[in-house]
Amino acid sequence: MRVPSLTLAVAGATLLAPAALPVPAAALPPGERSTARGSGAVAATDLLSRLGDCHQISRGRYRTDADSSATVPVCGTRDAVFWKADLDIDCDGQSTARCNRRTDPQFSGATAYPQSDGRTLNAETLPYIVVPAPSRIWNPRKDGVRGGSIAAVVYRGRVQYAVVGDIGPRDLIGEASYATARRLGIRADPRGGGAPSGVTYIVFKNSHMDPIEDDTAAAMAGVRLARLFVTDK
Repeated sequence: MRVPSLTLAVAGATLLAPAALPVPAAALPPGERSTARGSGAVAATDLLSRLGDCHQISRGRYRTDADSSATVPVCGTRDAVFWKADLDIDCDGQSTARCNRRTDPQFSGATAYPQSDGRTLNAETLPYIVVPAPSRIWNPRKDGVRGGSIAAVVYRGRVQYAVVGDIGPRDLIGEASYATARRLGIRADPRGGGAPSGVTYIVFKNSHMDPIEDDTAAAMAGVRLARLFVTDK
């Protein structure tokens, strides 16, 4: 069961634009730009192998649903944090054809982090993930995770690059936008879609996207960061 995300005031730190990659995003098919397939793409198996065993950095564990037990730790490496959970559908942000009060009973017109024009994010078109609110369990900012941080979401052999775009309840984990789910081949219906397990969220520490809504640039930066992550020993 999805719990409504929290709308929090976020201090606006200046985001760092990623370095350009040799593969132009315009050369990628529209439906595959964020997965950044093609030259330089990093395989899901390589990302998962690089994570290794969980070195738990959270003080406790998270629940994936309001009525479940707390079983999910946040793990860390030198360059990334990660967790393995379910994927609940976040449709919050701009009201669109597929994300609105009619399609999602828990719809909120707000997201914790806005676009560069001040509007809320568009969950239907922008791949983003949700991180828990800071708590005694874990404070994402202390590990270089904040609005605009770049993430790789892995599910059944697919890699979807996204940004941290919203904040959820302090004791729950495992949520991503409609666009993230759809591009991973997950049923994106906020009423009953999502994936019950098997989703790995990898957030690259101190990585920022500006503007946060630039899906193409986030995908390109994600490929670059993923490539460095799997090759850095």
